[in-house]
Amino acid sequence: MRKQPRTAGHFRAKHMSDEATVADSLPRVPSKAAMEALYRKYNRREFVHPDPLEFLYWYDDPLDREVAGLVASALAYGRVRQILRSVSAVLDRMGPSPSAFVLANTGRRFRSAFSGFKHRFTTGDDMAGLLAGSRAVLKRHGSLQACFMSGSRREDPTILRGLTLFVGELKQDACGGCGTLLPSPAGGSACKRLNLFLRWMVRKDAVDPGEWPAVLRRKLLVPLDTHMHGIGLALGLTGRKQADLKTAVEITEGFRAIVPEDPVRYDFALTRLGIRDGMDV
Repeated sequence: MRKQPRTAGHFRAKHMSDEATVADSLPRVPSKAAMEALYRKYNRREFVHPDPLEFLYWYDDPLDREVAGLVASALAYGRVRQILRSVSAVLDRMGPSPSAFVLANTGRRFRSAFSGFKHRFTTGDDMAGLLAGSRAVLKRHGSLQACFMSGSRREDPTILRGLTLFVGELKQDACGGCGTLLPSPAGGSACKRLNLFLRWMVRKDAVDPGEWPAVLRRKLLVPLDTHMHGIGLALGLTGRKQADLKTAVEITEGFRAIVPEDPVRYDFALTRLGIRDGMDV
């Protein structure tokens, strides 16, 4: 069930250095000591706002958190303030339990509930499609985690196979489709928002809630956007000019060399500057 929302100021970071300062604090080829210092400094709950991750803290139930996380990550593109407004608008319409709302309704009800909704390129029909696909997955598997695991194998080196099949299942019953909300790695997309969702679900620390213990952290990929791409270039982790799947894998491998069991450990700390008010993510 949904908790009483915190005020925006509760999670606001009070001391943010600029991007140049963070870059200057790290060597060209980052050492584990330098990365750990950054992690200790920024990987704290007080630095979460403004990040769509904060919406997951509204809920205690794992099913609610994974449904809210899928919604929040799907809309995590554009300007930060717009993202927060859009995610809040969707979750408000879903009531105190997102998973209960999804399971209790159908495509027609979803389209009615989100009629008039708009987030940049995403329409109410796109959101209805995402929720319809989520409903079908919850009905078949009992949870989004169980669906993801059904497409994964122990020997898989990364989450790519599981993610491809997970997206396929969600799209299978997305009545009318869901626009650009569910890209697939099969098409070469870096799938930044879906990898962000997986980071939230799989990792568990002071920031990430970690509701999916069955998925191993070492298989995660860096959620790659233009900001993280720039960081990867600056740190010498990639020389590729496109922020695509191959680049995401390359940057992840660079971080895996530092911390093999948790290659996206530093993602939150490194990307604080990319989600400040007025900046794109």
